[in-house]
Amino acid sequence: MKTLAVVTGLLLSALFLRAADISGTWTANVSLDVGNGTATFMFKQTGETLSGTYGGTFGDAKVSGTVKGNSAEWSFEAPQAGKVVYKGAIEGSKITGTCEYGQLGKGTFTAEKK
Repeated sequence: MKTLAVVTGLLLSALFLRAADISGTWTANVSLDVGNGTATFMFKQTGETLSGTYGGTFGDAKVSGTVKGNSAEWSFEAPQAGKVVYKGAIEGSKITGTCEYGQLGKGTFTAEKK
């Protein structure tokens, strides 16, 4: 009986430690030092590896990043800003966090899955 409880506990722990899967289309409201905007991300997640596309004020770009547990980080290059980096916490169909648009400044974002 004790062995069953231990095995069950280990299985449940493994489920909770598994990275969230954020594959799909997300719309982000972004607030930067220089103004506000909207970005659309289409993510494909394989394990902890994140790939996809960005669409927004700076055109379109390829995105790469990682998902570890309930944390996600991704980036892309924008000719007008340089390297753009997003870091966020995943809560169901929402991601909230910070972003840095290279030389344009820093800010926050909230993204929702479509």
